[in-house]
Amino acid sequence: MERPHPPTPSQVRRLGATLHERARAGGTAVVDGARSWSYQDLADAAAARARALTTRGVREGDRVASLLSPGAEAVAWNLACYALGAVFVPVNTRYQAAEIRHIVEDCTPRLLLHEPASARVSHEVRAAIHPALQTLDIRAAPAPTSGAGALDTPPALCLPRHDSALALLIYTSGTTGRSKGVMLEHGAVLRNMRALTDAWEFKPEDQLVLALPLFHVHGLCIGVHGGLLQGLTLRIIPKFTPAAVVEALRAGGTIFMGVPTMYTRLLTHLRAHPEDADALRGARLFTSGSAALSPQVFGEFFELTGHRILERYGMSETLITLSNPLHGERRPGTVGLPVPGVDVQIRGDDGAVIDTESPGELEVRGAGMMRGYWGLPDAHPGAWFATGDIVARDPAGYLSIVGRKSVDIIKSGGFKIAAREIEEVLRAHPAVDEVGVVGVPHAEWGEQLVAFVEGREEHEVRESLAQHCKAALAHYKCPRHFWFVDALPRNALGKLQKHLLKRAHARLAGDAE
Repeated sequence: MERPHPPTPSQVRRLGATLHERARAGGTAVVDGARSWSYQDLADAAAARARALTTRGVREGDRVASLLSPGAEAVAWNLACYALGAVFVPVNTRYQAAEIRHIVEDCTPRLLLHEPASARVSHEVRAAIHPALQTLDIRAAPAPTSGAGALDTPPALCLPRHDSALALLIYTSGTTGRSKGVMLEHGAVLRNMRALTDAWEFKPEDQLVLALPLFHVHGLCIGVHGGLLQGLTLRIIPKFTPAAVVEALRAGGTIFMGVPTMYTRLLTHLRAHPEDADALRGARLFTSGSAALSPQVFGEFFELTGHRILERYGMSETLITLSNPLHGERRPGTVGLPVPGVDVQIRGDDGAVIDTESPGELEVRGAGMMRGYWGLPDAHPGAWFATGDIVARDPAGYLSIVGRKSVDIIKSGGFKIAAREIEEVLRAHPAVDEVGVVGVPHAEWGEQLVAFVEGREEHEVRESLAQHCKAALAHYKCPRHFWFVDALPRNALGKLQKHLLKRAHARLAGDAE
C-alpha cells in the first residue's frame, strides 16, 4: 500500500520533544500504585533499560516480546525498545504456552521480557514455548535514578529517525485463522493518536485512568502513546475493579477509557454504592471501545453520573477510525464519524460502494493503516482495508456496527475471539469428533462462548473438556457451557449452520431454567 505521507522524522520528533519538554518541566508521567514516576524518572528508566537490552544483543530492527503486566515498567521497556530502534511485541499476559509459542515462532524475537511473578514463564518459555528463546526477568534491570543526565545522553528517549520505522508488532486474536502480527510504523501510530487525542482534547493537566491491558491498541496506543504524546499523567491500574477506578478518579483522574464490560461492572458498583457516583461526576471524559456499548448502559450511566460515554471504533490493522464527537451529539448505539485523517466507505454484497443507509462492509484507509502482516508479504491492506464489520450509516453520517461478516468472530468482554481456534483445541480431545462454537448474547460480557459437541452428555466428559480448554487457552477463550447433541446441523453442502446452534442454545437455556 502506498503510504499516506512520505517518511519524515516529524512525528517521532514530535513525541520525543513532548517527552523531553515534560521531563524538564517536572511533570508526572505515570502513577503506578503508591509510586509516582516523573517524566524525568521515565527518561532515566528508559535509558537504563535500553542499555540492559543492548547488553543482551538487541539491535535496531530486532523484535522484543513482552509479557509484562500494565504498569510503569511496561511503559519504560516499551520506550527502551524505541530508543534502540527495536520492535516492541506485546503479548497477551493471559496466553498459555501454545499461544505464546505461535508468536515466538512467527516473529523470532531476540528477547522475551517477563516478570518475577510469572513463575510459569521461567519454566514454560524454555521448555514448552521455545527452548532456545532468550528471556529476561526484569528484576535484573537497573532501577531508574533521577537526575542521571539521561536526557543529554543517548539513547534516553531518543526515537528512530524516520516515521517509517517499525514500532509495534500487535498480534491479532486469530479471527481469520492463526493469529497474525500487525506491523505498525511509528508515523502511523503517532499520526493517528495525535488526531484522536487532539479531537478528545487531551491536555497535560489531564490524568488518564488506565485499567486496560497493554497488549492491544486500546490501552497501549491510545492510552500510553496518546497520553505521552499529549504529556498527561497515566494512572495505571494493573487489574480492573470498579473500586480501583473510583479511587483513581477521586484522586485526580479526569479521563477513563474502558470496554463495555467495565461499564456494566461500574454500574453494578454504583447501584450498591451510590455515594461513589460523585467521583465519576467530577471527571471530564469517559470513552468506550473494543465492543459495542448497549444504549441501555449508555442511558443508565448518564443518569447516575451525568456523563455521556463517548464510543469509538478501531482495530489493530487500522488503529482508531471512528469516534463520536467530544463536542456535539454522542449517539448511543453508534461509533460516530471518521477521525481526522481517516476515510471510510461502505461496500455492498454486489461489490458496489453504498451511498444510502443500507448496511454493508466497512472499508477504511488513512494515516493509521498498518504496513502489513509480519511474514505475509502478499497480505497487504491495499488502497482500502476491508474490516469484516457490517455497518449502517444514519442520515447524519453516524455509523453503527450491526454485525460481523463472519459469525466465527465472537466479541466477549472487549476481546475478539476466533471460534475456529477453540474448535481446533476441542477437536484434539479424544471424546470429541465434531464441535461448533458460537457466541450468544450476554448482559455483562456482550457475548458468551458456548460449545456444541456431537456425542452423549456425561458429567465426566463435560468436566474433562473444561479442563482441556483451560490448559490450552486463555481463560476468556474457554466456553462457559457445553451442549451435547446427536448431530450438528449442516446444510446440503455440509457446512455447519451456526445460526441454528444459536437458536438451539436459546431453547436449551430456556429449558434449563
